[in-house]
Formats: sequence, structure tokens, C-alpha cells
Amino acid sequence: MNENILIVDDEKEIADLIELYLKNDGYNVYKFYSGNEALKCIESTNLDLAILDVMLPDVDGFHICQKIREEHFYPIIMLTAKVEDADKIMGLTIGADDYITKPFNPLEVVARVKTQLRRYVRYNTLTKSEKEKEESFEYDIRGLIINKNNHKCTLYGEKVVLTPIEFSILWYLCENKGKVISSEELFEKVWGEKFLDNNNTVMAHIGRLREKLKEPSKNPKFIKTVWGVGYTIE
Repeated sequence: MNENILIVDDEKEIADLIELYLKNDGYNVYKFYSGNEALKCIESTNLDLAILDVMLPDVDGFHICQKIREEHFYPIIMLTAKVEDADKIMGLTIGADDYITKPFNPLEVVARVKTQLRRYVRYNTLTKSEKEKEESFEYDIRGLIINKNNHKCTLYGEKVVLTPIEFSILWYLCENKGKVISSEELFEKVWGEKFLDNNNTVMAHIGRLREKLKEPSKNPKFIKTVWGVGYTIE
């Protein structure tokens, strides 16, 4: 079955253009020009990915992103006309997986959609036979347990719900326990793309991970920052 993609953008020309390109690639598209209409769709439709404009006339894209993350873990791509890093970090911190700054090439949007869906499928929809072939891996770091086989994470016995990207970041740090991993290495290993200067994607996701692990900002117990170098789990 073709994937269901949600598009929310009050700029009709942009929403229509993205819809055209995605439909040409075989995706089912649910398109809205306002946030409230989109929220109704989220409640009633099984979606596989959402593309959300940050600035909307009623509720903004950040609010919609938060509402999605209350119940769902499919990929979210934010669209923003702003270039400030704060907006990008905000979106990534509340659960977005990627962002695209306007103006953009619609082919780039399609490529980002495909990348996010491949990643989501790989981590969340393995068949039974594939899961049986998966070797069981698990790390237990002072009460933080992460299991690659069942894609579960617990902290002191309580479940920690992670998105696929958050899980991948935490797993890679655990896999390289004791080593300091640079933002560049983390990005290229987890996202599978070339790291660009001033890319705050990794920092935003680390912040979200620490939040979910109830880490104190000044002295985190698990994910530590080595200033000017990268991140490590000791």
C-alpha cells in the first residue's frame, strides 16, 4: 500500500506543488492550508509522514508536531521560511526529524521524504522473519537499558519512548561507550548524509534525548558533552 503523507502549508502554491510531486511518485497525499483541519486528519487517518509549515494562520507547526508526538512516531519534516537556528532547534527538540528552509526545490522535498520513510520502515516495520534473524543486542548502563533486537529502551524499569533517530543516536553512543563521538560522525552515521558546518540537528536531538532520560542539564549522568569535541557515554 502506498504511504499516506500529510502536507500542511497556508501558502497554497507551495502545498499544491509538493502534493503534485509526491503524487507523481505514488504517495497518497492529505493536504491542508490550516492547522486545525490538519489536526482533525491526524486523529482520523493512518499517516506515514507529515510535512508541516511552521507559520500557519491558526495553530503553528510546532503545536501540530507536539500533538502528533503525543500518540505517533512517524517522521515529521518541518518547513520554515526563517533561517534562524532557534526555529530549527525548536522543531527538532519537540520531535521533528528534519527541516527544510524555503525556498526549496520540490525534488529535495521528495528526496527527504524517501529518506525518512526508509529509516522509519527499517527501525519500525521489520517482518517477523527479519526480526528472528536480528542478533539480540543489549546494553545496560547503570539502569539505562537499550535493546536493538526489540527496539526498546528503559530507564530504571520504566519505558522510554524514542523515535527511530533518537534510538539510533543513543545506540551508537552506547555501542561506542567510553569514546567521544563528534557531531559530524553522529550525523553521518545516523542520518547517512554529509555533515554541513553549523548543523545543529545533532545538538537538538541530544537535548531531546536528555529530556526523555530526565538528565540534569548541568551534570548529565548518561550523555556527557566534551566541549569542542563531541558526546560520550562513559
